[in-house]
Amino acid sequence: MAVSGSRLPDDPTRVFLLMENRLVRETLVRLFRKRSDLCVVGQGCSTETFDALDSQCDILVLDDLQMLLPLGSRFLDGQEAKSTVGVVLIGMEEDEEHFLLAVRSGVSGYLLNDASANDVVLAVRAAARGEAVCPPRLCLALFRAMARLAQETPVQIKKRSLPGLTIRQQQLISLVAKGLTNKEIASCLNLSEFTIKNHIHRIMKQVEAVSRHEAVEAARASGYAAIV
Repeated sequence: MAVSGSRLPDDPTRVFLLMENRLVRETLVRLFRKRSDLCVVGQGCSTETFDALDSQCDILVLDDLQMLLPLGSRFLDGQEAKSTVGVVLIGMEEDEEHFLLAVRSGVSGYLLNDASANDVVLAVRAAARGEAVCPPRLCLALFRAMARLAQETPVQIKKRSLPGLTIRQQQLISLVAKGLTNKEIASCLNLSEFTIKNHIHRIMKQVEAVSRHEAVEAARASGYAAIV
């Protein structure tokens, strides 16, 4: 969603808080109200997801990446982010795959669960300036991911020949591509989390991928239409 053109450079940054934990939301509201350069224009949980679209916010603060997915191309379009809205994730675990998925989804701020209140304020301000924020110890994961992409050009990817994926494997990798965790996939397919983990491990081995992300990209490059 494009931000209203009437906003002046000296106007406060408009922030929308979208998170399930009401206590955290209310704490951040009080925190931001003490900063003259920040203005909370709305707050809510997952049921108010689309209220964020109507709020004309500059920064969206989330505590769960899954809340961003329902907004789809109306908000962010993966690597091709069309929106001027910055997205900051807070309370995250130090998980490289989740971090890289967040980056690919267009998130510009990624704070771990040990971040302080001041860290959140600084991250929102940085995102408002068009800057990216992430823990230094996860920067290396980003550099490694870029190095892997540089080693395997788009032409090389298209030439890869993969063994055929079964219908179940295509279904699984499609859910992985949507950012679902093993637990969420297990719930969707009515299978155990252990079974899902084994299935995904076999898929990664089958397509010679070292990460879930690489497995998804390999499936896409091989023409599996369901992998979107």
